[in-house]
Amino acid sequence: MIRRPHHYLSVACSIAFCGSLLGAAGLNAAPQSASPASTAAVTTPTDKELANATCAVGEEKFLPGDYYYCLGAQSYGKGYYGQAQKFFTIAASWASKPAQYVLGVMAQNGDQQPANLPLALAWFTLAAERHRPDFEAAHHAAMQHASAAERRAADALLQSMRPTYADASAAVRAEERYRSGVAALSRAGANAGVSCISGARPIGSDPAGSNSTVACVQIPQLVQTIDQASSRVFDGWQGHVTVGELQPLDAKGDPKPSR
Repeated sequence: MIRRPHHYLSVACSIAFCGSLLGAAGLNAAPQSASPASTAAVTTPTDKELANATCAVGEEKFLPGDYYYCLGAQSYGKGYYGQAQKFFTIAASWASKPAQYVLGVMAQNGDQQPANLPLALAWFTLAAERHRPDFEAAHHAAMQHASAAERRAADALLQSMRPTYADASAAVRAEERYRSGVAALSRAGANAGVSCISGARPIGSDPAGSNSTVACVQIPQLVQTIDQASSRVFDGWQGHVTVGELQPLDAKGDPKPSR
């Protein structure tokens, strides 16, 4: 029997972002499973719970790895496994360690694909880059079961995968997206502006349905939410620097002098 990766897929909207955003806007978010930075046991979500996840469309401008991971979990719950794998792979290219781990689980267990231990080992190696204990444990277990030939095959796969998925390139790319997105918010109106982030409905549902979610938040508060979420998304990567408190800008877009 195939062991699906439900034990790690997120139930709620984006794993580090959407719940706190909706709370800041005074809206109710769906219950979330544990943060990806947590190693504690989490409740295994059902397909229905995954399918009903809400992913914040606007998050793609700041934390695309988190956003596409959410879409992957949502698609998986709907039974769109090819699409789920596509979204997880996009998330992995934005340095999502949870996505890399889930892709490893799927390859190892032959979930909607032929079982492929070298590919699983390659994904687990990438997922374990930041030394999270549970990801390292998955990598160690796969190594223990792999033959010498399978380990060599995994090494060959890693040679081609690292330029796209390893932190040395993917996390740098994701950090640049995060910082450029926050900078754009600052230019939009540092203190007085409001930004609205729409939440995507589950795949196949009416986008204008009554359960659609739009969260409108003061820009400084939104920047703080993004900043906090980024700390979890980039957890364990030494290259990440949070933006801190939003600095007021004058009409020309230059920093205002402090009083």
